[in-house]
Amino acid sequence: MIVLFALLPLCAMAQMPWNTDATYPKHETRAVWVTTLSGLDWPKTKATDEAGRKRQQEELCTLLDQLQAANINTVLFQVRIRGSVVYPSNYEPWDAALTGTYDRHPGYDPLQFAIEESHRRGMELHAWIVSVPAFKPETARKMGRRSLLVSNPQLLKKHGDMYYLDPAQAQSADYLAGICREIVTRYDVDGIHLDYIRYPEQANTFPDALSFARQGGRKSKAQWRRDNITRMVAAVSRAVRKEKPWVKMSCSPVGKFRDTKRQSAYGWNSFDAVYQDCKAWLREGWMDMLFPMMYFDGRHFYPFVADWKEDVNRRPVIPGLGIYFLSPEEKNWPLSVITAQLNTVRSERLGGEAFFRSKFLTDNVKGLYSHLKNSFYAYPALPTPTPWLDSKAPTAPQNARQEMRGGLCWLTWDAATDNVPSGITYNVYASRTYPVDVNDARYLVATRLREPRYAYNPLEVRYLAITSMDRAGNESWPYCLGGVEDLVISPSPALWVQNGMLSLPKYEGVEFFLITDLSGHHLLRGPWKETVNIRTLQPGVYRLRTLQRKGVSRSVGVFIK
Repeated sequence: MIVLFALLPLCAMAQMPWNTDATYPKHETRAVWVTTLSGLDWPKTKATDEAGRKRQQEELCTLLDQLQAANINTVLFQVRIRGSVVYPSNYEPWDAALTGTYDRHPGYDPLQFAIEESHRRGMELHAWIVSVPAFKPETARKMGRRSLLVSNPQLLKKHGDMYYLDPAQAQSADYLAGICREIVTRYDVDGIHLDYIRYPEQANTFPDALSFARQGGRKSKAQWRRDNITRMVAAVSRAVRKEKPWVKMSCSPVGKFRDTKRQSAYGWNSFDAVYQDCKAWLREGWMDMLFPMMYFDGRHFYPFVADWKEDVNRRPVIPGLGIYFLSPEEKNWPLSVITAQLNTVRSERLGGEAFFRSKFLTDNVKGLYSHLKNSFYAYPALPTPTPWLDSKAPTAPQNARQEMRGGLCWLTWDAATDNVPSGITYNVYASRTYPVDVNDARYLVATRLREPRYAYNPLEVRYLAITSMDRAGNESWPYCLGGVEDLVISPSPALWVQNGMLSLPKYEGVEFFLITDLSGHHLLRGPWKETVNIRTLQPGVYRLRTLQRKGVSRSVGVFIK
């Protein structure tokens, strides 16, 4: 194998954490909630035997393929449901969505499988944790001895027909932090995403009067409750940061923070109704980004987009859009409601968008999936960077090599050895002009590659560039693939192939021809004449060279069969 391309000194890239192109942003978190509760999004098949396990895995792969095809880059995968989980846990039982029975092993590790398959497709996976709600009494009985009601009943409060973790108990924060610590130590997740990290609806009747009388001191009950929830957030964040500081922390607060000067929240907001001081969580560094559940429209949506943009310490806010309302069984919104929201969020450059939930996207309700795939997300994007977690970019790829195999050109390079143990991924850019503009998302052709290799069709690509990227989204300077003769992999005008015959140009004094692949391996040679039979060659790109008796050889150009 020979090196076909060399690193050229001038391949400019602006070192900017945020891309400024609002039409096709290079950095934009595009997230989807994948719900495992009752198998709403996944799984549909129960893993009670080998065939069921295989079908369950195929269903997830199909879903992830659809998300990848629409250039989704972040999967919010529901890992903890209601006091039950979809991985082998020391804390809680298996959820029944996997097998139809609580605490029954499905025969494989769904979380590990989901991580590997998401990463294989260049997508981040954030473990979605339902934080405070537990279960109904009848569900607890089905869970058996591993139910939280049996193992740690002192942590629970019954409110309405449900049990909840009691935020007033300091041990509740430790318990939730322990679950998240278990996940990040065992699994290569990209983020921990806390859902329902708040008091429940109708919180005025939540049974915590005695706890407040003992603990409240001079605080108002509202502030005491906010402090209780903040304690849980801080405990989880500290536990995660201690184990893997590169794992991104996020949550999904109620979609309106509080009343604004522009608009009333009409009694339903994050700060006053359910006691989430989530903007403070961003300021304190306990959260890296927010996914507010903005499942509204009109005056309930647009004024609060502006409000979320303010006072968040330049951290990403990724509005969650209620695409389930497109369904005729819900509010039957026209597609224009969601497209207008998408356009507004992108123009405000908040950090991206999230969709609740995946079934309404992959089912292409009202044509939303088609709109994203063909228009709004027509080009890939990298997840929004988090440079406050790590601001040092990794070193650039080195020693790129190529060879033709099976009609494709395989590009490999030396793996980066820095940014260990968080790991490195690679992005590949391609265009018809040199140098490749790596700030332009339209030239992104592969994102977050886990291995230092990439295969492409040389008929479609002329110039390439590769970057290394760490878990915080810091990109290296690009390794630009260029050169003089070897950059030109389009057919030479003088070389024509027709009916399996290659026409040779008329050269005086040339005795022999030599045909090689792009790696320089000799394939055919013979006397120089008008045409050469190349029917024995596989389809691909080849180089024609002159060959003299003394072994002198010069390149004529390349041709395509």
